[in-house]
Amino acid sequence: MKKFAVIGLGRFGKKLAVALSMSEAEVIAIDIKRDEIDSIRDQVSHAVRLDSTDEQALISQGVDKADVAVVGIGQRRGGFEAAILTVVNLKNMGVKNIYARAINLVSGQVFKAVGATEVVYPEIEAAQRWAYKLIAPQVTDKIDFAPGYSLARISAGDSFHGKTLVELQLRKKFNVNLIAIKRGKFAADEKEGKIINVPMPKTMIYREDILMVAGSDINLAKLPQD
Repeated sequence: MKKFAVIGLGRFGKKLAVALSMSEAEVIAIDIKRDEIDSIRDQVSHAVRLDSTDEQALISQGVDKADVAVVGIGQRRGGFEAAILTVVNLKNMGVKNIYARAINLVSGQVFKAVGATEVVYPEIEAAQRWAYKLIAPQVTDKIDFAPGYSLARISAGDSFHGKTLVELQLRKKFNVNLIAIKRGKFAADEKEGKIINVPMPKTMIYREDILMVAGSDINLAKLPQD
């Protein structure tokens, strides 16, 4: 079982700590405010009120033994300085995986400079996800595997119905690759939910089939929406 330390229990930190705990991970939730600790005490393994700029206080709670530490301290009213010192403490303690929440690219660069292994930008990432969702509603889900490139799931629309891969020409027209197909309820003579792992040129696509496609985010957004 992995051990996580989540430091700073604002909206991001609290939701993350609870989600990790629900996945049966050991979670130490830390905040300097008593009311934040009281609100999460029954939802995580340990909830401790302490000042994370105090290295010895962190060690006393076993944070130095954590597999992953996430610094989610709010960065207003002195919070940024506290977050920096916390990252430095975690680095000095030998925590190998340190994630720091940043509100902008400049603060993210500072966190990387003082020892954070990864920087998380919840507000920026959420805005980007929503922008993409509004631009490309046909893409119901996607996994980013390189900057600007994703594996996405789309539902085949009417323009795909009854056409083979040769007829659709997804690679030629949209520069995306079809990886797999999950049959929907309109598939002829095939059970709904059947998985086709290696689609062939003459494989037929039907309305509401789920298609797993890979390509650049720009090209994925150009796939038909109907």
